[in-house]
Amino acid sequence: MADIVIVAYRPKPGCEAALAELVADHVPLLRRLGLATDRPASIMRAADGTIVELFEWRAGAVQTAHALPEIQQLWARYEQVCTYVPLRDLPEAAMLFATFQPI
Repeated sequence: MADIVIVAYRPKPGCEAALAELVADHVPLLRRLGLATDRPASIMRAADGTIVELFEWRAGAVQTAHALPEIQQLWARYEQVCTYVPLRDLPEAAMLFATFQPI
């Protein structure tokens, strides 16, 4: 069974553009490697600049991803430009209808 994931990336100072580029390439790379489904992904921005991404992993793909050098390199690039934050840390998460700006 596939898993839909929502993840929040808070850019490190001065890394906003690099993070936006990385996120734009993220799901296409996962799809090329057979890890993400064709379900449309959504990329959006919170009021504080945090980028929120929603996408769908293929069944079992998360475990497979941990063994792939391309994914390890991708995750290392994310660590350079952002901090992962729980959704609950975004003020929008406290709203009944969480609203973000589309990217």
